[in-house]
Amino acid sequence: MPEFCRVDKGDHIMTVTLNRPERLNAMHPPGNAELGEVFDDFAADNDMWVAIVTGAGRGFCAGNDLRYQAEGGERVPMPMGFGGLTSRYDLLKPVIAAVNGVSMGGGFEIALACDIILASERAVFALPEPRVGLAALAGGLNRLPREIGPKRALGMILTGRHVGAEEGRELGFVTAVVPHDELMEQARHWALQICECSPLSVRASKDVVYRSLDTAALRDSIGIRYDSVAAMLGSEDFIEGPKAFAEKRKPNWKGR
Repeated sequence: MPEFCRVDKGDHIMTVTLNRPERLNAMHPPGNAELGEVFDDFAADNDMWVAIVTGAGRGFCAGNDLRYQAEGGERVPMPMGFGGLTSRYDLLKPVIAAVNGVSMGGGFEIALACDIILASERAVFALPEPRVGLAALAGGLNRLPREIGPKRALGMILTGRHVGAEEGRELGFVTAVVPHDELMEQARHWALQICECSPLSVRASKDVVYRSLDTAALRDSIGIRYDSVAAMLGSEDFIEGPKAFAEKRKPNWKGR
């Protein structure tokens, strides 16, 4: 059983709740390694199609647990990065961040590594590392400029300033802002909408979007052979979708 998070599975959705509320879910190496195993399991579980990440208590994640580090806590390898997500580049299944409060430093980097960010009206985001002599090296300095442009990103990065949920939506890294008490209901609603689609189509779509962003020329990005697209085209679901449409019924997706 996980020690630093809670995991719930059902209806093709895995919900991961960071569970160190006494430290605003600040993560330490053992917690990051545990989350890496949790998302390894998600990637390998054919019955899980979408993941939701949120935090217990008042915070989403306050970032790296500097107190643990100062107290001489053990170092544990975390090959998948902060939160088990920031160095995970081959996960084709979608992940939703349901940001319920403070999302600072590594916590913001976890959210940026997700595909959709739903923010409670109480959510606050920042990359405050320069204020303590550090830098956001778990992907924040790389992902934020790609998502909102370098000038707006540097306005946050170089000052370490706090950004509320609405400003995050205006800047472009927040997908939607929802009432705090409705956050998890809305996150599940988004996840269920994704589950109405063919899981292989969803994975192919995510794969093409991200790999296209890494390809300079539009023509080259369109001409790439994507294994995820080949898997979609050769699947049972590729036949089931048009068949269900013709028969005017909901498709019975199998994910294969």
